Amino acid sequence: MISRIVKRLLIGLLSFLVIAIMLMITPRVWSALNPGKPPIGYHFLTPTYLAIGLGLEHMINRRPSVPEDIQEIKNIEYKNVNGKSLQLDIYKPKNLIGTTPLLVFIHGGGWRSGERADYLVYLIAFAKKGYVTATVSYRFLETAPYPACVEDITDAVQWFYKNGDGYCYDPDQIALIGGSAGAHLAMLAGYGWKKPGAQSDTTSGYESKHHIKAVVDIYGPSDLTTEFSRTNSTVTGFLAKSYTEAPGLYLEASPIHYVNKSSPATMILHGTSDQIVPVSQSDMLKIKLDSLGVPNVYYKVPLWPHTMDIVERVNNYSEARMTNFFEKYLK
Repeated sequence: MISRIVKRLLIGLLSFLVIAIMLMITPRVWSALNPGKPPIGYHFLTPTYLAIGLGLEHMINRRPSVPEDIQEIKNIEYKNVNGKSLQLDIYKPKNLIGTTPLLVFIHGGGWRSGERADYLVYLIAFAKKGYVTATVSYRFLETAPYPACVEDITDAVQWFYKNGDGYCYDPDQIALIGGSAGAHLAMLAGYGWKKPGAQSDTTSGYESKHHIKAVVDIYGPSDLTTEFSRTNSTVTGFLAKSYTEAPGLYLEASPIHYVNKSSPATMILHGTSDQIVPVSQSDMLKIKLDSLGVPNVYYKVPLWPHTMDIVERVNNYSEARMTNFFEKYLK
């Protein structure tokens, strides 16, 4: 009797291991058989990290060295707030002749953390493709509440409009790219957020002359008025008021609210297993863009969680899709 129970347990365990192995290797096998298709993930964080630990997946090098043929210009101050210097970095090909589009990358971190170098892998990759690339710092919530970070990004955009000649990029060919909270800020700035009651100033001439040409939203929140957003501690912390207290504030901070027929071409990347920013946020944005005839492309990346592009296979896919998007809408 005991030997029979042990045998059943061993068979059950073996079956479980076979199924687990099949589930772990299926994403890579599927991608190998379907090159060019969105890479399939592992749905949950635990198997994702397990795949990395087993060598089935590889993390990107988040701090790649700057190649000899790329010029790195760091710590450029674009704004100073009460003695706090807000800075940006620029990367450009050393052999660049004439002007080229500018790609501005905005890091995420829940509006509370992150740094300019977080997107160095993209900054260098696209500078090697002939673009001028840039990355921007902004104030975090611990320093200043909303709308400080949005004001910073919109002010950085104004700086970019005015300084194209000095860095060999065309101010009429600027794309804003962000991930998570950075995508939220990129969309707000790209779609035309303005602080309510703000008066026109000396930058308005540049603002009316130039416009953001393209936006890339990588798993960013687009509508903060949804049920998910209203009860999300990160969102309520960002706005410092509950939805019941200030529903208008949640609408004001929602990029989807500013989309109109003149909005820039938009690319969306989102993992379908994202539990931090649900994929429904991108679904709604896609519907709004389509309803207004705004050019857009939407890539749902199956079974990947939030920050999916720190995995090399997803990062490569994302870079390739962005390359095609920029070729079509910037150049």
